[in-house]
Amino acid sequence: MISGVTIKLNIDEYILNALKEDITSEDVTTNAVMRENMDGKADLICKQSGILCGLQVFERTFKLLDENVVFETEYSDGDNVESGQVIGVLKGEIHALLSGERVALNYLQRMSGIATFTNLLAKELEGTGTVLLDTRKTTPNMRPFEKYAVKVGGGTNHRYNLSDGVLIKDNHIGAAGSIKNAVEMAREYAPFVRKIEVEVENLEMVQEALDAKADIIMLDNMNNDMMREAVKLIGSKAQTECSGNVTKERLKEIADIGVDFVSAGAITYAAPIMDISLKNLKPL
Repeated sequence: MISGVTIKLNIDEYILNALKEDITSEDVTTNAVMRENMDGKADLICKQSGILCGLQVFERTFKLLDENVVFETEYSDGDNVESGQVIGVLKGEIHALLSGERVALNYLQRMSGIATFTNLLAKELEGTGTVLLDTRKTTPNMRPFEKYAVKVGGGTNHRYNLSDGVLIKDNHIGAAGSIKNAVEMAREYAPFVRKIEVEVENLEMVQEALDAKADIIMLDNMNNDMMREAVKLIGSKAQTECSGNVTKERLKEIADIGVDFVSAGAITYAAPIMDISLKNLKPL
């Protein structure tokens, strides 16, 4: 559940910008067919089975247009729903219901799709000790929503943004001259509470990262045999993360190798939306 404070401080601005994108001056169609203010209600119907996520964001979208809008539901984020189920009833001034419909559904469909897809992958790792992570491969201006959906689906968030942690990748190493230099400069510059993660592509780089005393070593685009050797070399000297070419079919193999974390950008960028509709609008 997203707290009310979080919504007001961090989420409202995103939703308002989305509404402004969709309504630059007025909703011409709604204003044409609704010449007077009138309350109404509509059913939120699930047309596809999956995991719900974004119900508060859905309701908040309408409340930013009309604070008296009410969304009545017995469901919560994380609940499983089946195709054909009525999720809830939306009540309020009809102008707000019609004008906010598309933006509200965009959030709900996208977030529910990510939660559903994340859960599908997370189930492959149940009982293995390997943790599924997301990445920063999110839709622009959708990161807080998509990162939240990953958590609802059973995944774990990697760093939220560039200010959130140190991850030394290939181009950072190129800029610094070596893994050793990059890690030393990161330790000198970054707050002491920050862990330092280094991306490596081969066993030689793994050893360099170990010598530099990296906290986390990301095994990037390695095949299973090389990854197995890397995990053996690292032992308990650092935590390990697998990244690159991560598919549902590979997850159990990767977990069997013994990495601590596996990150998959696909859980946000490749998740299909969940089909949910607002139907049966009627005046009250």
